[in-house]
Amino acid sequence: MPQIPWPLRDLRITTPRLVLRYPSDDELAILAEVAAAGIHLPGERPYLTPWTEGTPQQTAAHVVNQHRDRREGWTPDAWTLELAVVVDDQPIGMVALRAREFAGLREVTTESWLGLEYHRRGYGTEARAALLHFAFEDLGAESARTDVFQDNAGSQGVSRRLGYRFDGISRDVRDGELVISDRLRLDRGDWYGIERETVVVDGLAGALPFFGL
Repeated sequence: MPQIPWPLRDLRITTPRLVLRYPSDDELAILAEVAAAGIHLPGERPYLTPWTEGTPQQTAAHVVNQHRDRREGWTPDAWTLELAVVVDDQPIGMVALRAREFAGLREVTTESWLGLEYHRRGYGTEARAALLHFAFEDLGAESARTDVFQDNAGSQGVSRRLGYRFDGISRDVRDGELVISDRLRLDRGDWYGIERETVVVDGLAGALPFFGL
């Protein structure tokens, strides 16, 4: 762990139904259990990196190890903010905001997952909208990007509802087979043209230098 204060522990991004916050060790353990219980239907493969395709124990370990690695590897020029999605004080999934050279590029990418039992309730859309609010309103981002498999209807739908536009395709190989993702982009001007839920951000004071600002 970095031998410096970690003010991001105080960050809270609050919407009418949920809170995004840096997870405690106990909450991280709960999130690992949520992921191990399943975050997509059997047979679905929504991720290029197959981190959900091993045993439940391997999936749980990935959640814990990735979160710790991202904190330990944080620099102002290359960072990933990974937050728990909390509903009624219960962690149900995670979102992540990533950037490199943010002070110059002003561009972010997003990731997210929710426990399978929390799908189709609007939590995914609300959580990503809150994360984007933080990026545009509090960090001053100019654009947000995401790559989504063309057959991932759920993530495609969330992105379209939030105003993302088609920005080309990405071609990758998974298990020796070609997979194609849509590159989707949300610019600041499009973001301000969408009606959104109220979002309140607390605990950012003093942390802006961590983002290269």
